[in-house]
Amino acid sequence: MEVQVAVAKTHKYATSESGDTLEVIERPNGGLSVVLADGQSSGPGAKAISMMVVRKVLALLSEGVRDGAAARAASDALYTEKKGKVSCTLNIISVDLQSGTLVLTRNNPAPVFICREESIQRLEEPAPVIGTARNIRPSITEFNLVPGLTLIVCTDGLIHAGSRYGRKPEIETTLRALFEERQPAPQEIADALMSLALTLDEGRPGDDISIVVLSILSNGEDNIRRMSVRLPFRYP
Repeated sequence: MEVQVAVAKTHKYATSESGDTLEVIERPNGGLSVVLADGQSSGPGAKAISMMVVRKVLALLSEGVRDGAAARAASDALYTEKKGKVSCTLNIISVDLQSGTLVLTRNNPAPVFICREESIQRLEEPAPVIGTARNIRPSITEFNLVPGLTLIVCTDGLIHAGSRYGRKPEIETTLRALFEERQPAPQEIADALMSLALTLDEGRPGDDISIVVLSILSNGEDNIRRMSVRLPFRYP
């Protein structure tokens, strides 16, 4: 089997940078983890918060700490640093080759979408944000690593897209259309959802938007690991 991860990410309109931080790390016992954090508010202040949280989680994961424990430690660190006055959402998506499972760790009220062929499931059980109290526990869900499984994780910029204009994103409808006849590529899914959000926000995102798509596919053509990154920017 093969894991493919794709990301689409943009910042709130009229801000200098996104307050979301996303990183990918190889797990010491095999597999990989994607860590996504969304700091309170937007802009440089939110970026500093999300980077602090992600760096804490990455350091612990690299030492072999379990995802749930890493999330709790990051929450306690943020609470101590900001005295409970600043919050952050956190998602950890891990392909754990030691256990043969896909582990989803959530401290984010935004739902996660689980796709299996034409079946679309919305996972939105309570998952409190981190940093507001001690001992905040994440919601943890595990899935078997089987071909055809796709997870879509996002920050609330996607969920609230169009709200200024009285519109709501039809995410499930968009996903069903994509999965109707074939297994779409992860980047195709991420780009389609980003396009949906930008259309609803009339090209001016009302919040930072980050979308992560992780798919488990049948065997690849070889055993070579690949990663591709695109980072548009303007130099002053």
